[in-house]
Amino acid sequence: MKTLLLEDDSILSDILTHHLKECGFEVVHVRDGDSALDEAYENKFDLMILDINVPKKSGFEVVKTLREYNNTTPTIIVTAYHDTTHMKNGFESEESIKLDSHITLIPTKNKLNVGDIEHQISHKECEILLYLSSHKKRVVSSEELMQNLWEYESMPSDATIKVYIKNLRNILGKDRIKTIRGSGYYFE
Repeated sequence: MKTLLLEDDSILSDILTHHLKECGFEVVHVRDGDSALDEAYENKFDLMILDINVPKKSGFEVVKTLREYNNTTPTIIVTAYHDTTHMKNGFESEESIKLDSHITLIPTKNKLNVGDIEHQISHKECEILLYLSSHKKRVVSSEELMQNLWEYESMPSDATIKVYIKNLRNILGKDRIKTIRGSGYYFE
């Protein structure tokens, strides 16, 4: 699997490159956003691993530029940031996000495509689905959703979260978002 690695930290890039090669990946390593774009234009990659905070163009700018040219290479964003604003920016850099072979989320338009059917969803439903899908195979509590997706002054009730989840289940099917009683929600 041919992988483009954008990372300007020498130690981290050496560790990642070594590990990826041990796992059988072919790695092309670059240290700045312009070089990443040059490589992506010249070569076909199966995967891109992009750091956000790099010289010239950020990892977000690289993804956004490539998506404008219909480059849909799966991308992993690497960051030392811990806040949800950066995670949200990362998702918004993606024009569309494949949740599985027949479900696609388009965050910039709050649209959810299931098979050939396009559904308009609310902005909060979109944010909830993004959050759950980025934490797959882990139970996410209502409190975690509230703390990460709402401002303190406008936090909703548990009942409001349940309504958003119910709306998403009506579109995705009941088995995609499971309720773990007393704990939260689990996205498959």
